[in-house]
Amino acid sequence: MTRSPTPRVLIVGAGPTGLTAACTLLRHGVEVRVVDRRHGPTSAPKALILWSGALEVLDRLETAVAIGERSLPLSGASYWSRGRRIAGLRFGGLRDTRFPGPLCVPQPVTEELLYERLIQLGGTVEWSTEAESVAVEDDGATVVLNGPGGERATTRTRWLIAADGAHSKVREVLGIPFEGSTYARDFLLGDGTLKATGPTPLPPAEAQYHLTPDGVLVVVALPEGGHRVFFDLPAGSGEGPPDDAELRRLLAARGPGGWTLTSTTWTSRFRVHTKVAAAFRSGPVFLAGDAAHCHSPAGGQGLNTGVQDGYDLGWKLAAVCAGADPALLDSYEAERRPSAVRAVGNADRQTKLWLLRSALPRFLRDTLLRRLASSGALEKRLVPELAQIDLDLTGSPIVSGTPADGVRPGRRVPDTALSMVYGREAHSLHGYVAAGRHTVVVSGVSATDTVAVRAAETAASRHSGSAGSNVDVLLIRPTDRDDTFTVPTALPAHDVAAGRYGTTTQALYVRPDGVVGARVPLDHQRGIAELLARVPVGGEQDRVPYSI
Repeated sequence: MTRSPTPRVLIVGAGPTGLTAACTLLRHGVEVRVVDRRHGPTSAPKALILWSGALEVLDRLETAVAIGERSLPLSGASYWSRGRRIAGLRFGGLRDTRFPGPLCVPQPVTEELLYERLIQLGGTVEWSTEAESVAVEDDGATVVLNGPGGERATTRTRWLIAADGAHSKVREVLGIPFEGSTYARDFLLGDGTLKATGPTPLPPAEAQYHLTPDGVLVVVALPEGGHRVFFDLPAGSGEGPPDDAELRRLLAARGPGGWTLTSTTWTSRFRVHTKVAAAFRSGPVFLAGDAAHCHSPAGGQGLNTGVQDGYDLGWKLAAVCAGADPALLDSYEAERRPSAVRAVGNADRQTKLWLLRSALPRFLRDTLLRRLASSGALEKRLVPELAQIDLDLTGSPIVSGTPADGVRPGRRVPDTALSMVYGREAHSLHGYVAAGRHTVVVSGVSATDTVAVRAAETAASRHSGSAGSNVDVLLIRPTDRDDTFTVPTALPAHDVAAGRYGTTTQALYVRPDGVVGARVPLDHQRGIAELLARVPVGGEQDRVPYSI
């Protein structure tokens, strides 16, 4: 047995979650080692939908544009029962985001582009390599890796990210319970070409849910043409992927009539679990993605939640590797597990609505969907939940400050238009923070901006060295000021913009994920110091406890 080099962070699993974490760490200057038991990136389409929250993460990693070029924007969803359309909701109406609606893009495209980005950032993946065993110590983990040809090697790592899927070997070895249940149904998928010969046209850019007493039919248009069809059957209905004949029979029985499946490119039969790990962390080991939570495919939540896991864990580990207090990592489970529970619960509720069989529950469901859709409540409530764009992290142990001027610590930073006076280009605050760096935002409304300028100067000076290389400082002065505003050019790492951001001279710490981590009014001399103590970067001398 050999002992391999010691990586600071070892990631087991190179799916979307593991690749997101790796790219995030590399962008923050942390070297990683990535292994995966597969022989290469997936070719199975599997997950299909990317929502706004995950797209913003991918935008910070500079892959969203390429993903958009190979995707199909979905315009909405509709629900059908007894052959009639009973409800619908529109996509594309989310505000304050570059991604107002979901994109349909098969998982291999997302993985391919994240893998390319990993290579660009200097990373690599060791394929055909599985974590066989894990031993956890206080200061790291020892992992036995089984590589190509059965060659074993032992490596030690300070931090281990287990992104190795729903059947996670790492989670199993650590003995972390995977709590939940399995639906007593088989689910069948088929991607292929449909032909419409009847009065009902095929959906060109939407998801359709046909709810019948025998089961559900879901139809989703695909980016390169064709459609995905999805069905459920009683458990034990068959073995192996369904053939075209079985899918055609189900389509004829549950569709609106006049739809024919002419050919398929990929089919699958699987069971669906709805489970969440009892813990997302065991010492230096973290669970992420499907290793931490397993969803019904309803609403396309699984991959999206995993991508946000990977980014959240990536920027926090990077901060700790740069010298921030390791207690910062306690917030990973505190923030991501409740988010996963909500996403799993959301998908479970939708799935149970699909599977109603009795006449009265079906009637009540259809009536409720009609009323919610006609009032706009279905769209208003469901779409933001699915998008996962503004998660409520107000209870996080690393969030502090009182709300004011629409700013609420623990929520996404409110957007505002910016006119940059000095520094890098941006047209909005969301555009500015989309770089995925730690950001100190100072806004002033006083006659001379003296308090705000001095606060920005203090912040810029504090983070001008190598320890603060991942911190931006932005001073927003009022839009009603004239153009004679003097830029303090002596300040390092300092951007200035004109904008309108509330009526209080204040400072915000905006995390790499766009969430307000702390807010202080600049009404006393120690105000900016209090805020800077919350920014989790720097050396040993800058460490502060992460508790309120």
